[in-house]
Amino acid sequence: MRGIFFELDDAQAVVDQLRRGGWEANLRRERLAGEDDDEDHPWAVLTDAPAVQFELLVDKHDGWLDVEDAPSEAPLVAPVPLDLPTEPKRIKRP
Repeated sequence: MRGIFFELDDAQAVVDQLRRGGWEANLRRERLAGEDDDEDHPWAVLTDAPAVQFELLVDKHDGWLDVEDAPSEAPLVAPVPLDLPTEPKRIKRP
């Protein structure tokens, strides 16, 4: 799970609080597309903390939660082939 913060102090506070709680937390710079200036890149906090606890910390420190979509557990089934015509459709009579 990943939380995004624009201030280093907020991101560092979240990392420190998560580590004190016994969770693994890492801080890194998040490079967004279209950002030219290295100083404007936000900070990302990656953690294995429970989603509810992490979401509360993210809200408290003015960040946003970036939840990655879990892959679907449904089995992949091949679609049924379409019944396509074998020749062009005639508009006018022969």
